[in-house]
Amino acid sequence: MERTLSHAKAGSDELRNKSVDPIFLILVLATLAMGLIMLYSASSAQSEFDSGYTESTRYLKKQAICAGIGLAAMVFTSRIPVQLWKRFSGAIYVISIVLLLLVLVMGQSVNGATRWISIGGIRFQPSEIAKFAMIVLFARLSEAFGTQVEQFRYGIVGYGAALMGLLIPLALEKHLSAILLMGMVAVTMMFISGTKMRFLAMGAAAAGVFVVVYITLMGYAGDRVSAWIHPEADPSDTGYQILQSLYAIGSGGVFGLGLGKSRQKYLYLPFQYNDYIFAIVCEELGLVGAVGIMVLFAALILRGYWIALHARDRFSTMLAAGLTSLIAIQTVLNLGVVTNILPSTGISLPFFSYGGTALAMNLGEMGMILSISRHRFDARKQEEEI
Repeated sequence: MERTLSHAKAGSDELRNKSVDPIFLILVLATLAMGLIMLYSASSAQSEFDSGYTESTRYLKKQAICAGIGLAAMVFTSRIPVQLWKRFSGAIYVISIVLLLLVLVMGQSVNGATRWISIGGIRFQPSEIAKFAMIVLFARLSEAFGTQVEQFRYGIVGYGAALMGLLIPLALEKHLSAILLMGMVAVTMMFISGTKMRFLAMGAAAAGVFVVVYITLMGYAGDRVSAWIHPEADPSDTGYQILQSLYAIGSGGVFGLGLGKSRQKYLYLPFQYNDYIFAIVCEELGLVGAVGIMVLFAALILRGYWIALHARDRFSTMLAAGLTSLIAIQTVLNLGVVTNILPSTGISLPFFSYGGTALAMNLGEMGMILSISRHRFDARKQEEEI
């Protein structure tokens, strides 16, 4: 332990002399600021209704507190040597599994889903920690496997065994959205690490079979697919949310109704400040504003991959790529659901949707990418010296 702490201290001293990537930092802060603005606009009517029309900032205040915690976490993780995460990746993985199992025993229900636990008076979703645990463990495995990742026993069995340790508890929780998201991030990281395409195709086929069986066995998942294909068939029940989302998007037109002037947020569109917040963005800011926010996300994601590409070692590259992929896939899935391109998954929009655990984790993870970015010129300097 003393050796680990001494290495961490030496790494911290080294990090202080190197600056983070300013472009990525600005993009993170801009996305967060825009997210908080839109959260207030989307949640104000719901907040007034829930507080007996005495307060319009209930959800904004809670989100702002979590944003503050997240920013503090981002500053903290941006100063932690990345190798420290590698050293404790196994412990983080085990802890996340224990927390997921605790949900099955002492989980708390919110909106009908039992995915939260409370420890020390703090309620959070262990699935958010599980996402990070998977990414940091996959990064470590990628470095350990090296070129052996091209072999089936490493590229599929090795990664797959680690992944199943997290997905089985999530399946018992019936947390399909987390399973879907983590599975897609896992495949992305496996592809980047060098797993052969034919192996990935086999894994994708197995995952497809699982999804079909899961949807068949879980009635609510099947209802979501039916509502996605024909929302107009049941406009007052299963298709209601999708139709209201499309109404919001369509009424925004090119330039929108104006910030704060959404009609659908007045209790017409369910979860208007959570999973479907982008529909309110489209209604208030129109096509122009929606495209602007998509460009902001695209710039953040591309810069994250740029940092991964310029990382000084394989573990750092895979960690940055995994964390960036988590944001990218989550964003694409959310936008696809809101526009009814994809069936409802329950996946939120990073930095925008209401959810303290997710926001704090996202910002803390952005700090890790910033920590990696401190060494973005190391490889170039070494080449110049040679």
